[in-house]
Order: sequence, then C-alpha cells, then structure tokens
Amino acid sequence: MTELADMLNLRRTGDGQYAADNLPGPAPVVFGGQILAQAVVAASQSVPDKQLKNLHTVFARGGAPDQPLEFDVRPLQNGRTFASLTIAVRQGDRLCAQSTALLHEPEPDLIRYGSSVPDVPLPRLTTARSGSHEWWEVRIVDDVDLYDPEAVGPPQLDVWSRFVGAPDEAYASQALLAFASDGFLIATAMRPHKGIGQSMSHRTISTSVVSQTLSFHEPFRADEWLLLHHESPYAGRGRSFGRADVFTEDGRLVASYAQENLIRSFPEGQGSPEGGRAKY
Repeated sequence: MTELADMLNLRRTGDGQYAADNLPGPAPVVFGGQILAQAVVAASQSVPDKQLKNLHTVFARGGAPDQPLEFDVRPLQNGRTFASLTIAVRQGDRLCAQSTALLHEPEPDLIRYGSSVPDVPLPRLTTARSGSHEWWEVRIVDDVDLYDPEAVGPPQLDVWSRFVGAPDEAYASQALLAFASDGFLIATAMRPHKGIGQSMSHRTISTSVVSQTLSFHEPFRADEWLLLHHESPYAGRGRSFGRADVFTEDGRLVASYAQENLIRSFPEGQGSPEGGRAKY
C-alpha cells in the first residue's frame, strides 16, 4: 500500500508549507480527489488539537501530474471551539485550487438527528468493480455501468466504498472519503441522458469539478464499507449540481458533500487529440 501512504504523506517544507507528490496514472491532469485528500491532511496537521468539520474547495486550474503540489496554509482564527484556515494549492506560480477549512472541538449533544440510510443491497450482495487502485474497493448498487452512454437511469447513484489499508488516524479516513467524493456526481448527472456517459469525459465532452463542499458529521473508518448516496437535482447551462450523504454499513450518517460541475461541449481549440484525452 505504498501508493496510498505516499498520497497521504505531506512533507513539511516551512511554516504552514507542505509539498506532496501525485498519484501515478494516465490522466492528463491531477485527480481532484487527490487534491481534496491532501488538503484534508494539510488542514488537520496544521491544527492537530481540533477535528476537521468542513472543507470548501474551488478548483481554479488543472494540475500537471508530473509536478509536485505545494500547499500554503494560512490561519484565519483559532479559538476554543473553532479554527479556520485557507489552503492554496499551487505548482510554482500556478494556483490549482483554493480551500477554506473549518475545524472544531466536538461538544455534547443538545439535539441529535440523522437522515435514514437508503434501502439498498449490502456490499457483500453488490457486484465488485475493478478500479485503478488496488487499495480502493468500489461496488455500485444495481451494477450501473457509468461508462456506457446508452445506459439510462434516474440522476441517482449508490456506491459502496472502502479503502484497504487505511491508516488509523481519524484525519486519514476523512482524507480518503474526500478522495472518493470527487468521482461520481458528474456521472450521476449524466445518467438520464441517452448518448452521454463518463467514458466521453475529456475525449468528446469537457467535464470538471468546479467547486466542492464536504462536511464531516461523525467519526468513521474509511477501511470499513461506506455508502455514498448521490443525487443530482439539476443540470443545464453547461453545469450540473449534485449532492451526497455518506452512511456506515450499520446506517449512521457520517458525512455529506455537494458539488458544482462543468459538463459542456469542448470550446474551439480545446478538444482532445486524436486517440487521447484532453486536459480540459
């Protein structure tokens, strides 16, 4: 699991400064989920006496896979209950993403409520899907083929996820959920549209996550099964919006996230090279 450990290993290069390497792979840009995961680690290591509650990220530009990422953490405030900071993700002078993180010290319940887990088959009854990383297990409920442009369904998607060999630190599980959260809401928005599928992304259509907000509610372990319950209530004007709730296998709501995405035809001059993938 060296690849997993390397992704979560941020090197401190100065006061509030970190550097991180990219996951290997054929993609022309750095996977946004990797940037989210590493931003979680940077925030958690910068304020180790509190837990990450919320991370909001705007993806400004794609990162080059062959260059390390630099994380510049700037504190906004640090009080008894809450701390907040900004995280600029750069490659040299190029700003790739900007995050705002809110951390907190959890307190006793005054009120408590959590949405109910959807009625879906358990992971052991769900078909396993091969993936690009041996340490990430994904099982899509109803065996939905997200890469088939002819497969049509409602703008909803349930995905079981777990990370084999996840470290014990609580922030590591948060980071790995952040990694998983980036990958499915664009495909969810595409489902109702015949002739449009995720296999077309970066080839014949231009797609990207533009911004994401991720909120953590309860402790969990990323090496245990988590259900990512996605829905996309709107798509149009070259954009889509999606959201998801995250449940443990025993039905606890532990996190939620929402995304603004880009789904459009390629602008002139930005199409993919013949037989390849565009970076847009």
